[in-house]
Amino acid sequence: MKIGKWKILDSKYIIKRPWLTARVDKVELPNGVVHPEYYVLEYPSWVNVIALTADHQFVMVEQYRHGLGDVFTELVAGVVEENEQPLHAAQRELLEETGYGKGDWQLFTVLSANPGSMTNLSYTYLATNVEPISTQHLDETEDIAVRLLTETEVKALLMDDRMKQSLMAAPLWKYFALQGL
Repeated sequence: MKIGKWKILDSKYIIKRPWLTARVDKVELPNGVVHPEYYVLEYPSWVNVIALTADHQFVMVEQYRHGLGDVFTELVAGVVEENEQPLHAAQRELLEETGYGKGDWQLFTVLSANPGSMTNLSYTYLATNVEPISTQHLDETEDIAVRLLTETEVKALLMDDRMKQSLMAAPLWKYFALQGL
């Protein structure tokens, strides 16, 4: 049996706001069944950065996350602006949130938070040999502290389930697996 794409019969937006866009699609499956209400969340692409200094410190951030109502230590992350390349967004976010930059950059992994109902991808970059080159340049709604963590400390965040953002935990698990750690 070949799996096919769904045919969109009708689509309408429920809400279109800067940080929340949702639509409902009426779709027909390849077998002819019609699903009258399939909800889709539209987001711009996201970026994450696994940033390492020359002495192998992880450059991370600590910030409050309102959805879970707690403070978490996370990778640097952000939104890819319109007409911006993911690499440039990752470099911009690292500089804005931490003041770190330069280094050697490579695309590390591309994931989806939920391909069943979300339209965007999350690009994670590995940046090695980054260094402090500026101060933070935060938006007025950002309250972010820079944290330099050791490999042991980052692994503890993962092992103790203190890193709740799956799109950050998964690339870090991959990083440690590839390093044989």
